[in-house]
Amino acid sequence: ISVLDACVSMASLAECKSIHANIVDSGLESHVVLGTAIVSMYGRCGNPEDARRVFDRMTQRDVISWNAIIAAYAQNGKDKEALEIFCEMQLKGLKPDRVTFISILDACARGSTLAEGKVIHAIIVESEFKSDAVVGSALVNMYG
Repeated sequence: ISVLDACVSMASLAECKSIHANIVDSGLESHVVLGTAIVSMYGRCGNPEDARRVFDRMTQRDVISWNAIIAAYAQNGKDKEALEIFCEMQLKGLKPDRVTFISILDACARGSTLAEGKVIHAIIVESEFKSDAVVGSALVNMYG
């Protein structure tokens, strides 16, 4: 996992893809922690499409995996896709956590998805995160 972080730090997508290929060859890509790290790596390298391919091949996913794929799209300006994945996460029965809300509110902050952001705000009000300062800051940022 630290090797993947180093790739992102060096901004070497080609090197990251090479390491990813080695992980695939070793049969470890479907491991939830390693798969999530790869999803995050591709997102931070500006490649949410490859992040999604890895995510879709993961046999196990947890809320952290879902957060990684939502962030991969949100960080790269793919707001509608991030929202679609957020909805998919909820349909699968996973409960959003603090990181989920921060990432999805970031996607909603760019304006084209403000209506959806208001719906997410309503979800937050009904959740345990309604008094969370960091989530509150993300809401302030969304409303501008």
